[in-house]
Amino acid sequence: MRKSLALCLLAFLAVAGNAFAVGEGRIQGKVTDAATKAPIANVIIQVVSTGSRSFKAEYKAEKDGSYRFLILDATLPYQFTYSAPGYQPFSIPIKLSLGDATTRDITLVPANGASTPAAAAPAKADPAVVAYNEGAALANDGKNVEAIAKMEEAIAAKPDFIAGLEGVAKLYLRTKQYDKAIDRANKALAISADETDMYAVLADSYAATGDKVKSAEARKKLPADATFLFNEAAHLINSGKDKDAETLLKQAVAANDKMAPAYYELGMIYVRTQKNADARTNLEKYLELDPNGKDAATAKEMLKYVK
Repeated sequence: MRKSLALCLLAFLAVAGNAFAVGEGRIQGKVTDAATKAPIANVIIQVVSTGSRSFKAEYKAEKDGSYRFLILDATLPYQFTYSAPGYQPFSIPIKLSLGDATTRDITLVPANGASTPAAAAPAKADPAVVAYNEGAALANDGKNVEAIAKMEEAIAAKPDFIAGLEGVAKLYLRTKQYDKAIDRANKALAISADETDMYAVLADSYAATGDKVKSAEARKKLPADATFLFNEAAHLINSGKDKDAETLLKQAVAANDKMAPAYYELGMIYVRTQKNADARTNLEKYLELDPNGKDAATAKEMLKYVK
């Protein structure tokens, strides 16, 4: 029995890093010709995460240029690149709304400019956006130093470029340059207090510098968003910090008592810490809410050992 339990736990740990994309967001819009305003067919939309977790996917628009698709984890920032035969590709950073549909209508410029009137020639690319795009690509390749340089270049070109401030704040946190992370996160929040993920950067950075008071103040400003709390707990679980993750998961189910995956992860934490009664309660709640969920088989197996 002990061997079976160990194998189940190993299986759980092997997939834990891929089990947490639950904060859904939808994006929709239409892609048209910049000159003629006609819809463009055969548009390919590439989506790449510029956040802490890697994600890359391609989607195809409809023949009439319209598109609509789901992104499972809308807590991450993404770089969208729109391309079609005969047109110049267009890239833009987009932060999706959690649970709601984000609308982005896009225009593409013909590659040879043949259908673009002289008076409607495309404007020169924004240097801040160009630098940000290059920085995002470098960050996705794990080239943090080079990515930071590009993000700082974007901010130098446009000091109120909030995407650049957010991007470099997260990169500074990733590279343990906590004072710089704090500075950039505060600048982003000064521009828009709605960028709540910056409070997470502040909380972690202040904690790393030993300022527990400011860390606590920043953490209090994080929204009681079940999905956000769940995803933060996922990071902690993957880092082996079950105790901290337990606190966030309890907050997640308090904010949304129908969040089945949170009950499952709580149950698995209690399995690992041998708190059998709590493990049983949470795993049973998970199965009640999602009896055919992707982790249902594991939950049922674990319940055999926590009676």
